[in-house]
Amino acid sequence: MATPVSPKVVHPELSYRIIGTAFKVFNNIGYGFGERHYQRAFANALAAVAIPFTKEQLVTTRYEGQPLGRYFLDFVVDDKIVVELKVRPRLGYTHVKQTMSYLKSTGYQLAILIYFTRQGVKYRRIVNLA
Repeated sequence: MATPVSPKVVHPELSYRIIGTAFKVFNNIGYGFGERHYQRAFANALAAVAIPFTKEQLVTTRYEGQPLGRYFLDFVVDDKIVVELKVRPRLGYTHVKQTMSYLKSTGYQLAILIYFTRQGVKYRRIVNLA
């Protein structure tokens, strides 16, 4: 039986699966690794459950046709959700702001910022309202 969800929640089922995958990674390898280790494990876990993703997608921001800069997104899942992985002790405003700029540059509606901390997995859903 599906859990009723507010129609305002963006991509609820896929979000749930992504966050569950992050918890699975943490439960398997624990805390203490660098971001690259978690990214590799997360990619393997997504592939194992057949969730489509692109890793390290290049995004170029432009102003009047001229390139301003570029980003490499950790993951774009199912061409719908940007996923950024961090190894930090707590959620930080700088990372939220950075992820918002990713959403504005790409036009995606949702990003999930996932932190692997000593206390476990922490996450924040970030919605692009524009």
